[in-house]
Amino acid sequence: MTLNKHALYINARLFIFTILFAVLAMHVHAPARAQSPGTFTLGNKEFLLNGKPFVIRAAELHYPRIPKEYWEHRIQLCKAMGMNTVCIYLFWNIHEQKPDVYDFSGQNDVAEFVRLVQKNGMYCIVRPGPYVCAEWDMGGLPWWLLKKKDIAVRSMEDPYFITRTQKFLKEAAKQLAPLQIQNGGNIIMVQVENEYATFGSDGRYMETIRNSVRSAGFDKAQLFRCDWSSNFNKYQLDGVATTLNFGAGSNIDNQFKKFQEIYPTAPLMCSEYWTGWFDHWGKPHETRSVNTFIGSLKDMMDRKISFSLYMAHGGTSFGQWGGANAPPYSAMATSYDYNAPVGEQGNITEKFFAVRDLLKNYLQEGEILPDPPAEKRVITIPEFELNESAPLFENLPPGKRTETIRPMEDFDQGWGRILYRTTIAASAAKRKIVITELHDWASVFIDGKPIAKLDRRRGDNTVEIPASQTKLRLDILVEATGRVNYGKAIIDRKGITEKVEITEGSGLKEIKDWTVYNFPVDYNFQNKYTRFSSRQVTGPAWYRGKFILRETGDTFLDVSTWGKGMVWVNGHNLGRFWKIGPQQTLFVPGVWLKKGENELLILDVDQPSSAKVAGLAKPILDKINPDASLLSRFIGQNLDLSNEVPVSKGEFGPEEGWKTIKFDKAHTGRFFCFEALSAQQANDPLTTVAELELIGDDGNNLAPLKWKVVYADSEEVTASNSSADKVFDTQESTFWQSQSSGAKPSHPHHLLIDLGEVVSVSGFRYLPRSDKKTGGMVKGYRIYLKNAAFKF
Repeated sequence: MTLNKHALYINARLFIFTILFAVLAMHVHAPARAQSPGTFTLGNKEFLLNGKPFVIRAAELHYPRIPKEYWEHRIQLCKAMGMNTVCIYLFWNIHEQKPDVYDFSGQNDVAEFVRLVQKNGMYCIVRPGPYVCAEWDMGGLPWWLLKKKDIAVRSMEDPYFITRTQKFLKEAAKQLAPLQIQNGGNIIMVQVENEYATFGSDGRYMETIRNSVRSAGFDKAQLFRCDWSSNFNKYQLDGVATTLNFGAGSNIDNQFKKFQEIYPTAPLMCSEYWTGWFDHWGKPHETRSVNTFIGSLKDMMDRKISFSLYMAHGGTSFGQWGGANAPPYSAMATSYDYNAPVGEQGNITEKFFAVRDLLKNYLQEGEILPDPPAEKRVITIPEFELNESAPLFENLPPGKRTETIRPMEDFDQGWGRILYRTTIAASAAKRKIVITELHDWASVFIDGKPIAKLDRRRGDNTVEIPASQTKLRLDILVEATGRVNYGKAIIDRKGITEKVEITEGSGLKEIKDWTVYNFPVDYNFQNKYTRFSSRQVTGPAWYRGKFILRETGDTFLDVSTWGKGMVWVNGHNLGRFWKIGPQQTLFVPGVWLKKGENELLILDVDQPSSAKVAGLAKPILDKINPDASLLSRFIGQNLDLSNEVPVSKGEFGPEEGWKTIKFDKAHTGRFFCFEALSAQQANDPLTTVAELELIGDDGNNLAPLKWKVVYADSEEVTASNSSADKVFDTQESTFWQSQSSGAKPSHPHHLLIDLGEVVSVSGFRYLPRSDKKTGGMVKGYRIYLKNAAFKF
């Protein structure tokens, strides 16, 4: 009996010891799981977590770009990479798709995402906007704001925008405020707006958003704002920490030099360290080398500078959510792979191991680097045919009459396609139709026959129509390819936003009396009006097919033989496709597939070359069709400056950063020519320019919304996405580069921009490339400005 009691005593002690050890282990491995209140504050040149120095190593993840079933897997990958924090945006337009109808459930359950972050021992940084950019439709702002004709966003000009913003922030705080660290959660910081200095400098607006964030319920967490090293001081915001954003390969000391002069005791943080970049339709796949990326990250770790990897894992812009940049207009691809450490499918890349290998040397007290979770299963699907089709023109929804052309928002449509139909009078002569503000891509038909395709990226707006002795039916089918998510062009209504005119005599006459047909993106709509058959079709149409699976897993749908449109699998919207590339596949999460019969539905507004698809084991993200070239120079075209007189000439110094040149007097003109005569390094044939800004008479920069590159003697569009229009895309980390692959043309290099109207220019600003490389930095230059076009 005594022996049994002793054994029970020993077993009890072992059991208690085991429980205590497990609890301790939980605390060591997952410090963010603690439910007791904590603190996160600003110290002297450092962040303080519960009173102790803390270096943030954050991973940016976007919950809408990851199927909910995969959320925890991606979080665990980030922890295994060496991260102690996850950074997230809140996407207003996905949570409030109709005014006052809020959805934080299912795939939109952001609180559940944050709780999963805490469950896995990590802290969270929340960026609620209202604007987030993120290469997301309208930068996260809801499309229905555009139903207000005079809407003004991101400013104090429009009380309606401020009121709607405050309502959304309150709803978001209901979900997340209880998860602030001071309440026992894991949210340590909350951002105020996003990169506002690239848009404006109104301190009153930022104060209003700061106060709105606090009053909504984020009144305990440390607030912060993020901007760039070149513009963070355009406004002041008391009570809010300041952080900087910059890209792979940046010179860390230079990025923070001015910041430290102004904020000598502030903690240093790169709130977006760009691991790669996003892809545009029709442009080369973006990559950033591991060596360039990892070097600057090590520099930050050696200096105990906090960071957030943007992106740690990009994911996919499913459905209609991909955005666009402007100027010039350029829509984002569906894949948001971003060349990030964790690939689009959740696959581990070379960058992942490079980051993990680096950060293992910088772990803080109590941290242990876990093994990565197993990667998700990948399957292939044999090629099969979509053997049912439904022509769009034979499956129209009810039409709506309108006297004048109106954008799709006026018809309560947020995304998708819109068809404008009218009748034009007979004419014995050919005529032209001119479309003002086509957003974004259109097919034009006369009596059901296609006569033209128009692309906003190229500025297409004119179609020639044939002579006819009878009336003609005119159809203009417009596809929206993503609202602008960045800069002043963010007010981006879709469809045809102004007017359609036809030549009459020597002038133009507006066409009126239209019937409009709306084609939204909802899966239920696609089935409601479509009558499928097995006959062959031409032109815009839906296609449907079935495939059988014995097992499920992730796959990549090969859509390389299709034209332009959207895909649904078992009711899930995979996103947009476009034959021009660089993306030729669409990611299909295995959790959206099922054993047995699966349905595939494709709407192609162009024309497939083959109505077949297959599921591949790897994506195709880097294949551009050569007929989609947007080069700014025709074969044999050469700019003639022999009789031109420059308005300014000189040499730039070798130092980095913005350089401002003032003219001796103001000059007027519509066509601006930048001539690079030489580079800073001797015998360097390259020219690289990150940004060019023109200064008006009032000392302010001229808006580039109407600008268009009409000539560049050389552009690198094969080895990298370094086309000439990068000089006014307001993205400091991208740049125009003369050809660096193959033959390298020598100086001089020329860039000619049509400013869209005659303007008065008193000077210009030039920004060299912002990475550590110096190749192509301009030394000698000449500037030309003319009212009339230059000669070739």
